[in-house]
Formats: sequence, structure tokens, C-alpha cells
Amino acid sequence: MSNPTQSAHYGFAERWLPRLVLAPSFLLTILFVYGFIAWNGYLSFTSSRLLPNFEWAGLVQYQALFESERWWVAVKNLFIFGGLFIGGAMAVGIFLAILLDQKIRGEGALRTIYLYPMALSFIVTGTAWKWMLNPGLGLEKLMHDWGFANFTFDWLVNPDTSIYTVVIAAMWQSSGFVMALFLAGLRGIDDSIIKAAQIDGASLPRIYWKIILPALRPVFFSTLMILCHIAIKSFDLVMALTGGGPGFASDVPATFMYAMAFTRGQTGLGAASATMMLMTVAAIVVPYLYSELRGNRNA
Repeated sequence: MSNPTQSAHYGFAERWLPRLVLAPSFLLTILFVYGFIAWNGYLSFTSSRLLPNFEWAGLVQYQALFESERWWVAVKNLFIFGGLFIGGAMAVGIFLAILLDQKIRGEGALRTIYLYPMALSFIVTGTAWKWMLNPGLGLEKLMHDWGFANFTFDWLVNPDTSIYTVVIAAMWQSSGFVMALFLAGLRGIDDSIIKAAQIDGASLPRIYWKIILPALRPVFFSTLMILCHIAIKSFDLVMALTGGGPGFASDVPATFMYAMAFTRGQTGLGAASATMMLMTVAAIVVPYLYSELRGNRNA
């Protein structure tokens, strides 16, 4: 028979030991993640400039933020970049996934090639595309060397088009990731559904459009959340590719925040822009988490 004292000690250890092990990391997360989020939020209500100033100043920084032309350029660029990047990456990724789902020859090699850009950092991607799109080094110079003297592609140095070069580079890097997600979803669909539809006379494009893709709604939703998060917090790709320029023509909120807080000595204004970014991310993530928790509860 077991000793009651030993059983009590064992039960106590079994109950509290995991909590004690996780407690340090939990406390550090609370401090260095949520604590600094709260600290940033407070700074956005102060008149902090080069150094933090903890005197309450109300909505002064938010008023300055909304009156800043550069901020609205960054917001506009976020919508342009986010819309084209998410739509383009989804379209290319789904097309590649459907292509590979046909079990074509060399599928493994093609899948590796499509996924390779995801192995690169955004810094490497931005630097490589900066070389390729630079009029004096890349595509334009190559076409001129081949004899096409009238060919021009100056998007990188044109204030009206520089943000679209960021879209091109981001799509190139993320389309393979989207492909992997949708290919996994396609491989999880029963082949008998496709065969039954083909027996009924449905063409393959119609089967994908009417039956298979609607069945991948959870994959669509998860992919959309991930790409939205990437778009909102995009910083390193923009800095490596355009540096936010020419001027601030390709600024996005993340680069605006960095410029204000770390190069212009406007800590409070940078904190206000960071808080706005956090609220944007929360507006996307919170409904997603709510739907997931509600689905798990109903299940």
C-alpha cells in the first residue's frame, strides 16, 4: 500500500511542478512583450521626443500623426501593398498548388524551387530585387545591352511606382508558402469527389472552381490572416529594397515608425504610429481567434 504522505507529495509535485517550470518564461513574456506594449502605449500619450518624457500630454501625438502627410502616404501604401500582395500571392500560390496537384513529372523538384524563396530573409530578397530593378544595374541595363535602347523600367526610382516593386518582391517570396498551404489542403480532399464529378460530365476547371476551392475555405482564411500580418508589419523588405524612398514615397507604417522613433527623435510620434499598427493587427487577429475558439467550443 502506498504511503498517504508520499501520495500527497506526489500529487502536489504533479500539480505544481509544471507551473513552476513554466513560470519564469511566462513572467518574462508578460514583462518583455505585454509590458513593453503597455509602455509604448503610454509613451504615445506623452510629449516624448529624443528621450522618454513621462508627463501626460493626452492625444497630442495622435493629432500630430493624423496631420502628418508622411503618415497618410504610409497608410495609402499599406493598402496598395497589402491588397496587391495578398491578392497576387494568393492567386499565384493557388495556381501553383493546382498545377502540382496534377501529379506532374518532377513535382518534387518544382515544389522545392517554388518554396526556395521562403528560405531567404526579406533582407536578402530586397537586396537581390534592388539589384535586378536598378535601372543602372539590372533589367533595364540588360535590355539596353541587348539592343533595346528604348526599353525603360524605372519603377524603383520613380516615386509613383516604387511601392509596386515592393509588391513584386513580396509576391515572389511568399507565393511558394501559399502554394504549400493550399497543396496540403488539396491533398487532403478525397479523390472520389473529383471522379464522381467527372462522371457527371464536369470539366476539371469547373470541378476546382465549384467544388474543391470552396472546400478549402479554412485554408483560405488561415492564409489570409498570415498574409495580412506579414503586410502590416512589413519593414525589412521595404528598407532593403527602397529604404522608404524615393523621399518617403514607398513608406509603410513600420518604416514611418522607425524613422520617427529612431532617426528623427520623435519617440512619442513613433509610439503613436506603433500603437495604430497594433490596433490594426488586433482588428484582424482578434476576430480570427474568436472564431477559432468558438469553433473549438462548438466542436
